Amino acid sequence: MDHFYFVRHGETVWNVENKICGATDIELTEKGHEQAIETGKKIRELGIKADVILTSPLVRAKETARHISEETGIPMEVEMRLKEQNFGRYESTPRDGKEFHEAKKDMASRFGTGESMLQMAQRIYNLLDDIKAGDREVILVAHNGIVRIVESYFREMDNEEFSSCGIKNCEIKRYDF
Repeated sequence: MDHFYFVRHGETVWNVENKICGATDIELTEKGHEQAIETGKKIRELGIKADVILTSPLVRAKETARHISEETGIPMEVEMRLKEQNFGRYESTPRDGKEFHEAKKDMASRFGTGESMLQMAQRIYNLLDDIKAGDREVILVAHNGIVRIVESYFREMDNEEFSSCGIKNCEIKRYDF
């Protein structure tokens, strides 16, 4: 396929509280559910076509994908490779913490008990290669950490730009191979 779309999940309580969600399974807020429904409507109104919505197994992404699926009629499938990075000791700590921002620049660090950027890049790059080689139009519903890796697949970034990269809740982004 020559392109795909990426949607970040809707708002969570920890997003509101400025906490790192990571691999912790955090529910959407009421606003997050509303954002997801509106995103489904927007995808339909924009005429975005897809054969499948691939979603992270975490509830915040699955619920977002479910709402989008209900609004668009596009079926959804759980894709385990889309699970957010396990940030180890940084899970539930402030997202804008200076220590965490610096730690994200160390690509091989597993944050004590988590997953390194290199490990996550391997699974996401493999997924993107599979999408590119496949014949299905795809919408990915996942997380901010995942979009950071997706961005690095398509363009060169230095460590500062990489660690600062992200998109808003329920933002829709198109990527062309």
